[in-house]
Parts: sequence; C-alpha cells; structure tokens
Amino acid sequence: MFQQDQDIFDILLGSISEGVIVVDSHQNIVEVNDATEKMFGYNKGELIKQPLDTLIPKNHHKEHQTHFKSFMKQQERRQMGQGRDIFGVRKDGSVFPVEAGLNPFSIYGEKYVMALVIDISTRKEQEQKIKSLNENLEEKISKRTYELKNMVLELEAENKKRVKAEKEAKLALKKEKDLNELKSRFLSLVSHEFKTPLSGILTSAILLSKYKLTEQQEKRDKHIKTISDKVHYLNNILNDFLTMEKLEKGKIKYSPTTFKLSKVVNEVVYNANMLLKEGQKINYPKDIDSYSLYQDEKIVELALSNLIHNAVKYSSENTEINISITQDDTKTVFKVKDNGIGIPQEDQKNIFNRYFRAKNALLTQGTGIGLNIVKDHMENLSGKVYFDSTEQKGTVFTIELPNSAKS
Repeated sequence: MFQQDQDIFDILLGSISEGVIVVDSHQNIVEVNDATEKMFGYNKGELIKQPLDTLIPKNHHKEHQTHFKSFMKQQERRQMGQGRDIFGVRKDGSVFPVEAGLNPFSIYGEKYVMALVIDISTRKEQEQKIKSLNENLEEKISKRTYELKNMVLELEAENKKRVKAEKEAKLALKKEKDLNELKSRFLSLVSHEFKTPLSGILTSAILLSKYKLTEQQEKRDKHIKTISDKVHYLNNILNDFLTMEKLEKGKIKYSPTTFKLSKVVNEVVYNANMLLKEGQKINYPKDIDSYSLYQDEKIVELALSNLIHNAVKYSSENTEINISITQDDTKTVFKVKDNGIGIPQEDQKNIFNRYFRAKNALLTQGTGIGLNIVKDHMENLSGKVYFDSTEQKGTVFTIELPNSAKS
C-alpha cells in the first residue's frame, strides 16, 4: 500500500518541469525531482539526505540559516519572487540566481518545507540588457544635446526600442508570475488532496491490525472499505492529472461507436446511487430506449458521471437530483439539476478553469480539475457544457452533443 502511495508521489514530482525540493526541520533533503537534479548537476539520488546548504553558496550559508529559522517559526507560505535575491550552487561550483516558492506542511507530526525552484539566469540577463539599453540611451542624450535634430530622431528610435523591450519584459514577467501562481496552487492542492486520504489509509491500516477475532470481521470490513475507497479516490485524482496532460498535448484519441443512451445512463446512476447521502434521490428518464449516439461512449459516461457526482456532493440530505435528456435530429441535450449550495455569482466566470474552486466549496473534498476536463472533452467532440446557478438554491448543468461524431 505505501509503495503505491510513493509511486503516485514520484509520478507527480516527475511531471513538474521546475525543481521541487522537500526538506525536513533539520534542513536535510528528503526528496527531489529529476528537474532539481538536472538544474544543480547531480546524479539520481545523490542529493537525498544531504544538507540543504549543499545547494547554497558558502558565503550565503549564515544568512540562509537565519532566514530558514525565521520561516519555520512563522510557518507562512511564501510565493515566488517575494523577498531577497537568492542563489544556488551547482555540483561543479558554479553559482546562479534562482527563485523559490516555499510551502510548509506537516505529516505525522513532522514539519517539512516543499520548495519550488526555478533558474532565473535568463531573466536576469534580460533585465541587464534592458538596464544597459537605458544607460546607453542616457549617455547618447547627454553627448548629443547640441545636435537637436539628430538627438530627437535618435531619441525616438531608442525610445521605441526601450518601450518594446519593456513591454516584452512585462509580458514575460506576467506570464512567469501566472505560471508560478499556478504551480504553487498545484503543490498546495497535491499536499492537501493526498495528505487527507493517506492519513485515513494509515489510520485504518493500524486499526485493522487490532481486530484479530472472528467476530470482529464487520469492523475489519469497515476499515478495508475505507482503505479501498481512499485508494480509489487517489487513483481517480491521478487519472485526472494524466487525462489533463494528454488533453494539453493533444494525445487523446476518441473512439466513437453507436450505443444506447439508456445503457450509459443506467450505469452512471447505478454508480452514483452508491454515493447518495441520507434521503437523497436521483430521478432520471426511463423512456429513452430509442435514443442512440455515435460518440465515444466512455467520454460521455465520464462527463455525465462528473456532473451527477458533483450534484450529489454539493447537495444536502433529503434532496433530489433530476436528470433530463432530450434528442432531436442533430443533437442530444443532457441536463443535471440539483438543489444544492449553488455557485456564487462572482465565481461563475472561473468555474471551468483548472484548479479553481468556488469559495463556498473549499471545505468539500475536490481538486477543481473535473469540470475543466469535461469542458475540454466536449469541445473536442464539437459539443459544449454550460450551467445556470443561484447560490443557496441550486445549479443546472447542461451538456449538448451532436448525435454523430465527425469522421
């Protein structure tokens, strides 16, 4: 079980292009990804158990110790680009500028810090180029004041270059900032969404070993189910990450077939019934045996499952989820209506963005990936997904798909 968890964690670290370093409270390195080893010039596994000072220039060691102790005491996440300039040192002794986002967390009572590290040598070179350009411009102005006509013409030309360079630099910095924020949110999500089920798995495994009598089988079954459910949950998250990567790289291959809608609906509702809270009920059409689609059956099932599971998750006990399906000569329309918490108006514009979660859903388990995946799949299949929602009243999600996939 624990090896499987480690394998999942290793896959996630390996998918991150920036350097990831995890250190304990004693500043010993306990985990790094491939990008870190490549950045600092080390072979696989060489950095594990090494002091963090290995990656910091000697003349910065004392200063780093002070900052690290202060950071561990405050335990506040620090985003990239905040605070002082920092430097790293490669295995060959060469020093280079870096930026690091810091994320403190605790597991089983032990404190750790996860750092997301990027090499900013190229950016520093660009900033120096801009600075040199400005200095050069000022020098030319001071020397050629007496040549008014030529000075004006040259100033205009140089000013255009500077404006263009500054505009490009600002755009690059904004993109870098947005990427850093996305990476920090990703690391926070991974830390939260994996830590909670892993703690549950460990607790159930410990308790399971205590029930050794035959008459305690019911208690054993309860903890076995807990372990199984949480492993499935982690597996689903991993599948979402892998699907997201394939969608980004255009590696998803769709396999359209002709299938009965009733088959998919019955399967989705059957699985969703396992998740219902006390008094919840799913109403769905029973008279759709004549409805067929020529689409990728698995993708249609995935999209419908996501919407129905969300309806169950974000609705309270003793409520109903209503599914309606209509079909004409060209398209099929699915509607999933709930009476749940709804989506706040100010959050609705971002609801399909990756990792985004509405403010009233933050305490409910989730990754903010599912709807983004559904939207990408629907667009790839020439369909669309949209919603209408009122906070505290409920939400209606709608999927529209052409009856026949493009050949």
